[in-house]
Amino acid sequence: MVGGAVFAASPSGRPIPAGRPADVLASAIDRLGELPEHGLGANAALARLTEVLAEYDVDLTHPFAAAHLQPPPLAVAVAADALAAAGNASLDTYDSGPAAIAVERWVVAALTGLAGFGPGADGVFTPGGTLSNLTALLLARDAAAARLGVDVRSDGVAALPDPVVLCSEAAHFSVQRACAALGIGEHAVRPVAVDPLRRMRPDALDSQLRSGGTPVAVVATAGTTDFGSVDPLHEVAEVAREHGAWLHVDAAYGFGALFSAKLAGLVDGLSLADSVTADLHKIGWQPASASVLLVRSAASFGALERSVAYLNPEDDRAEGYDGTLGRTLQTTRRADAVKVAATLLALGRAGLGALVDRCHELARHAAGLIAADPAFELVGGATLTTVVFRYRTADESRSDEVNAGLRRRLLRSGEALVGRTEVDKATCLKFTLLNPNAREADLVALLALVREAGSAAERLLEGVA
Repeated sequence: MVGGAVFAASPSGRPIPAGRPADVLASAIDRLGELPEHGLGANAALARLTEVLAEYDVDLTHPFAAAHLQPPPLAVAVAADALAAAGNASLDTYDSGPAAIAVERWVVAALTGLAGFGPGADGVFTPGGTLSNLTALLLARDAAAARLGVDVRSDGVAALPDPVVLCSEAAHFSVQRACAALGIGEHAVRPVAVDPLRRMRPDALDSQLRSGGTPVAVVATAGTTDFGSVDPLHEVAEVAREHGAWLHVDAAYGFGALFSAKLAGLVDGLSLADSVTADLHKIGWQPASASVLLVRSAASFGALERSVAYLNPEDDRAEGYDGTLGRTLQTTRRADAVKVAATLLALGRAGLGALVDRCHELARHAAGLIAADPAFELVGGATLTTVVFRYRTADESRSDEVNAGLRRRLLRSGEALVGRTEVDKATCLKFTLLNPNAREADLVALLALVREAGSAAERLLEGVA
């Protein structure tokens, strides 16, 4: 047990069910049976679902579950999440959940403090980092339009001349999706060149901003999905400020580094952002979802202000009977902050920091094992908790095919859950190490499985097996 943390376990003996996807899904559906006419009763229904989930779902507590930014959840967070569900509060209005609103305000204040924001900061929980990024870019879009005297909330984006959003070549795809949803369009996103460490180059950003268009936002990344790379936030902020652009930092992955005294320096400069995305269902060990959008100034939420007669009429708001309807695109919104509050209270910053440090140690150890093994090529990582690598093949022309095939072989066998990505158009494998209870010996065994699967995939392509 690391940092006093206990994880909710669903041990199945394997990280993912064995078999081909169609067969696994069909078997799970068949186990659920037909829709009953009169019902099975609560106990029987829960027993059946428990069997299905235990047999056919992933087991994130397994040491060979290392594919995604999807951690085993803390037991205290799971219990608190059930507590929140039992209350069924909604945060849109005061009379739908006053305690839930208070808890979210407490958590937001704690997180804005970690980010280095001042007392005027604010934030709101969202269903995920994609929605946090979308909301941030909505605020940025409206702020850019307001500077030009355009009211896009009422009149749309047609009057906003040539809007552009700048982000690095390694930024998350949700930036493009957000721009599409906001009417700016995916072509408004201008990718900025990165350095050898896959960090945005401030000089390239400056050049892009000088090439024309209305700068809606600069999106920096603090923790890229594959490599954990962090853009140089101080320098990026200086360039964005010079051009009058909103600075949003997508720290969905990297925000958790702030819990660690050793790693917090990686994300130094977050306080210079206008908005920050943090996903605590990544480095935070929360049940999904637990994303939060933080803003340096509460006034930034003005673009989302809404008063509705049956929810939050103005005279009620004036008397303090208000919720969070004016901070989010959602109306009904569950109390996701409750599980985060339970975690922060139970473990404290130091307890969570110990989990972060342990996973970082595992990533560094995995990188060392891979670099020392002639069967593998270390591509990069271990900045946070990810390691990217390739299985070396005798025939380099078959490398992509073998690396993709060996991963599927491990999935079909149910032996290991390993990630996959693409770097410079080459298919790569990835370990995402978010299980603090995993041991160094588990990494040795996991790499042995990858090595064996790679050899089998090679033989299959050669027609030997």
